[in-house]
Amino acid sequence: MPTVKVRNLKNKEVGEVTLSEAVFGAELNEALIHSALMNFQANARQGTSATKTRGNVSGSGRKLWKQKGTGRARIASLRSPLWKGGGNVHGPQPRDWSYDMPKKMRRGALRSALSERLREGNLIIIDEFSIAAVKTKDFIATLAGVGAAAKNLVVDSLDNENLILSARNVKKTKVTNSFGLNIYDILYHEKLFLSKAAVEELNKILDPGTSDEAVVEEKPKAKKSAKAEKVEAAAEEAPAKAPRKKKAEAAEETAEVTENE
Repeated sequence: MPTVKVRNLKNKEVGEVTLSEAVFGAELNEALIHSALMNFQANARQGTSATKTRGNVSGSGRKLWKQKGTGRARIASLRSPLWKGGGNVHGPQPRDWSYDMPKKMRRGALRSALSERLREGNLIIIDEFSIAAVKTKDFIATLAGVGAAAKNLVVDSLDNENLILSARNVKKTKVTNSFGLNIYDILYHEKLFLSKAAVEELNKILDPGTSDEAVVEEKPKAKKSAKAEKVEAAAEEAPAKAPRKKKAEAAEETAEVTENE
């Protein structure tokens, strides 16, 4: 298993972390990475480009001159593609470019790309991205101190609001979490900065031995309001009181029968 040194934001070694061999020790598979990249870019296409056909171009549908006898070429409509300002033939039309790629192939491409970044020495693990105040200048200086390049990708929890706000105006620097990591970001950015928490999450997400059920966290149950609790309590008490009412009514009926007798 590969072992990587952990640094803090002052670029001092604070320990080591053992990475998963299945996630960060995979072989380079260029064909798989290329397929995953093409799939990502195709799914990101809007597909809204369009040209006007002869049915969409504005203009009269009147026949400009008679079919025969003028010595000119015959014409049916001014909106014909043969005329200037006419419609377009076989031009692009709105379409959906996206297509599905197997989940195992997508995760395999991520493992291969991450492993190659580690072998290159462009994957740096930071102990914790603890930023005291929201200041872009301080963030740039901190990132440069730990060996930042022209294009940097920071992977940490999205709950770290100071980190997100400090990095949002930095050119060619992106902050994401483990679940939002994609093949395009890994290939586009030269340096990858992962927090220890992000490494643990990636080990769970990308490890082929772990199931999807173990990755998905259970959602915390919403707290019930006081009104809902009162309604439930009333519903529980209602069946218990009902038999008592029936017994009282039965006792009154028997009493009436005995009086009549």
